[in-house]
Amino acid sequence: MVRPAPEDSTPARPRLRKRSRKREDSMADTIFSKIISGHIPSHKVYEDEQVLAFLDINPLSTGHTLVIPKEPAQTMDQLSDDSAAALGRVLPRLCRAVMAVTGVSEYNVLENNGAGAHQAIAHVHFHIIPKPNRTQGLGVGWPAGSLAPEEGKQLAARIAAAVQGRGA
Repeated sequence: MVRPAPEDSTPARPRLRKRSRKREDSMADTIFSKIISGHIPSHKVYEDEQVLAFLDINPLSTGHTLVIPKEPAQTMDQLSDDSAAALGRVLPRLCRAVMAVTGVSEYNVLENNGAGAHQAIAHVHFHIIPKPNRTQGLGVGWPAGSLAPEEGKQLAARIAAAVQGRGA
């Protein structure tokens, strides 16, 4: 903990509070926060009080759209239920609009959480990526494993308990 100088009568902040502020500061510096604030231009396709959608400047295919909450959160688990619901309400409408304009009926909706999961910008964002053919759009490798019945039963019970707030 940082201690104030003797002549400073302001109490020191707890360490957790300082980390929280640092996270907020880093969120304020993302390209998405600068787009939300208008400091960086974008090709906006949708905006409401909680959500902004715009075209990706490095698209995997025509119509590749990014959908972001205005609430600063690095990963989905840090996002409020209210902002998550706002995203959920608008994503289907945006998918329909991208399909209508591009004429492409197949697409991916992608959201990554953390650098190890290929998240490039530390702000929750969904990609709507039209898949017009085998070479354009998202290419996905899926190294599927297997789940033993008893392992699945135990894991499902633990996750269900965590959803209900009863621990992991």
